[in-house]
Amino acid sequence: MKIKKLIEKTMNTIFLVCGMVSIGCVLFITAYMIYSGLPAIFEIGASDFFLGQVWKSTASTPLFGILPFILTSVWGTLGAIVIGVPVGLLTAIYLSKLASKKTVVVIRPAVQLLAGIPSVVYGLIGMMVLVPAVQKAFSLPSGATLFSAILVLAVMILPSIITVSETALLAVPEEYEQASLALGANEIETVFRVSVPAAKSGIVAGVVLGVGRAIGEAMAVMMVAGNVANMPGIFTSVRFLTTAVASEMSYASGLQERALFSIALVLYCFIMIINALLNHFLKKEHN
Repeated sequence: MKIKKLIEKTMNTIFLVCGMVSIGCVLFITAYMIYSGLPAIFEIGASDFFLGQVWKSTASTPLFGILPFILTSVWGTLGAIVIGVPVGLLTAIYLSKLASKKTVVVIRPAVQLLAGIPSVVYGLIGMMVLVPAVQKAFSLPSGATLFSAILVLAVMILPSIITVSETALLAVPEEYEQASLALGANEIETVFRVSVPAAKSGIVAGVVLGVGRAIGEAMAVMMVAGNVANMPGIFTSVRFLTTAVASEMSYASGLQERALFSIALVLYCFIMIINALLNHFLKKEHN
């Protein structure tokens, strides 16, 4: 008995230490981002930094306005959600409730493989296939546009949405669905009126994971969006918050480097806000 208690206390201590390490990492990253990102905002001026529409970091008189980057990231993420969420959710419903076992055996590994493809491969395929197709289809000077980036991001968020949503739907008690069918509802009505509402919190978690990947993606969108600091338009070459940091950090110095840290801080705040909204939503669901 003493040995079992000792093992239990040891394991509890290990779990506690691991949890504290995770919390410590988050606190360290948060403190470092605030320490590195705030000085440039104060130096440039909050209004000029957040509302400025021109980014010329290497000019003789540099300008550091990130409004185009913020709007591009917002619109790009929303566009990916509009396309990716319905496709991902319907795929999850099909795999969990409607598909035969033989079909699931084929589709599920394909979805898992989709999750394992590196971002640079998405970007390469987008640059070589999607960008020329968009340019030809809409008669554009260049197919490297916000529209191309939205399509790539929509595909990239599918695995997160499908996997988490399918797991949530499979966890719905079978009694709920049987009761609905016994009351006269057909299979499709049962899925959308019983199973999906019961799995809402898990589906939302999958969507948030997808949104996190869409906001944080850099390499793929850099290759298909044009990487030009323009105000966003659906068929305009644009630059995201992530690509602004990735494309200039290697040679940045002085105020330019500090401004890039400020962009990273803004991006970090976006993720924190999304997570906070998710936690609020889940707590509200449970209450």
